[in-house]
Amino acid sequence: MLVIIKGAGDLASGVALRLRHAGFDIAMTEIERPLAVRRTICFSQAVYEGSCRVEDLTALLVKDETGMRDCFFRGRIAVFVDPGASIVDRFSPDVLVDAIMAKRNTGTSLRAAPVVIALGPGFTAGIDCHAVIETMRGHTLGRVITAGSALPNTGVPGDIGGHTIERLLRSPAEGVFEGRARIGDTVRSGDTVASVNGIPIRAEIDGVLRGLLPSGLLVSKGMKAGDIDPRCEVSHCFTVSDKALSIAGGVLEAILRFRSCAGSGYDRIPACVAEFQPHF
Repeated sequence: MLVIIKGAGDLASGVALRLRHAGFDIAMTEIERPLAVRRTICFSQAVYEGSCRVEDLTALLVKDETGMRDCFFRGRIAVFVDPGASIVDRFSPDVLVDAIMAKRNTGTSLRAAPVVIALGPGFTAGIDCHAVIETMRGHTLGRVITAGSALPNTGVPGDIGGHTIERLLRSPAEGVFEGRARIGDTVRSGDTVASVNGIPIRAEIDGVLRGLLPSGLLVSKGMKAGDIDPRCEVSHCFTVSDKALSIAGGVLEAILRFRSCAGSGYDRIPACVAEFQPHF
């Protein structure tokens, strides 16, 4: 069963990891220069390096169906540089997951695949996709929504170790990003961890550098450039997060839920799952 995931950032990679462990064939799409901050747990790194490993799974950068099928035969994940996700039309997946996290629909259609799932705000189940997965930390994280939308984006990152906005690093200007520390390093408040055009980016809290953009990347002012984890667990830098795994569980549930209705006919899938919609 072929699942195509649009995006290969940290949440998308958590979904890919869990679905591959469940036996699905996974192909992912990315832009030419991925902007993932948590690079050590993102399959998007295959774009830069040709291959990458997240926990126990390897992804390879491929260019065609032959490369993709070879990945599947070897139990690996295929990554395409394909900003427009043209492989969806070329390969007709059983499931399409929009994990770009753009906070809006950038082109995903309900008719793109027999089962279409989207992560987070910007989508409405039954209009843009068959199911939306809640991505906001809290009581409803990972819930499968089959009617309506996810909670709106607040612009405030989730609380980790008592910190929200201050745990993120942002570019102070437009220019070329240069890292001064490495993911997994312990940093203190005031330490310079990176720079843009010579302007320092300093840590605002103590913790472990969990994410950092690659050096040489052209960035814009205010762009997210890094992530400090105040819990100071170095292992968290190299393993998929609890949030990503929770969302991935919601994706897996949605796939199985809609697949069980497939025999009713494609056009009747949304009605078939209506009975599962929770009431609050």
